[in-house]
Parts: sequence; structure tokens; C-alpha cells
Amino acid sequence: MNKSENKKNAIAFYRMAYEGNPKEAIDKFCGGQYIQHNPDVANGPQGFIDYFERMNREYPEKSIDFVRSIAEGNLVALHTHQVWPDDDQYITMDFFRFDENGKICEHWDSIQQIPKKSANPNTMY
Repeated sequence: MNKSENKKNAIAFYRMAYEGNPKEAIDKFCGGQYIQHNPDVANGPQGFIDYFERMNREYPEKSIDFVRSIAEGNLVALHTHQVWPDDDQYITMDFFRFDENGKICEHWDSIQQIPKKSANPNTMY
């Protein structure tokens, strides 16, 4: 496992899908199997493609910044800041598992909307 390469590939995979090329992301960075744990996305590569194609049609102006990435063993965690229409902002934490060939094969995430008010002055990223 090359942790540095896996981090780079996880970011490229997510960015490519988020910016409108989910099929290319699957073709380039996945090894055929894609286990999905987000309940809003169907399991498998086609479920991933369908979800991101729909998001790109419905919300073409969304943006994403990758705040940090962490690799351990065959896992990569990404911490992102997403801005959607009407300044609707989210923090996500995505976890990707890589197979023995360095291809993404499984995904988990946690998504939280950034509130308008906070009890502290710290950002969520």
C-alpha cells in the first residue's frame, strides 16, 4: 500500500466525480467493485455514477475544498468543505478503502451542515 498515492487518488477520484465526471472517476480509480455505505446512494459503480450525474445536473454551481487527508493502512479519510447553492455549506468526512491493487472499492461518509450560529469561534474544518 502506498499511502501517499492512495491519498492523491482519493482526492482525484472525489474531485473528478464532484466536478462532473463520475464515470471517468470510476473507470480510472475503481477496481470493479464499489461498496457504498451512504444510504442515499445505490451500491456499486453505477449507483455512484447515477448519484453524481444527478447532483451535477441539479447543482452545477456547487464547490468543494479538500481541507485534509489522512491515510492509514488501506484507508484514506478526506475532510472537505462543500458550498452548495444559496450558500448552503457542509462539512463531510469521507472514508475510502483501497484494494490490494490500489483501487477504491468501498466508501463511507458523514455529512454535517454548517450552522449559521456556533457556540464557539472555531470553524468546522
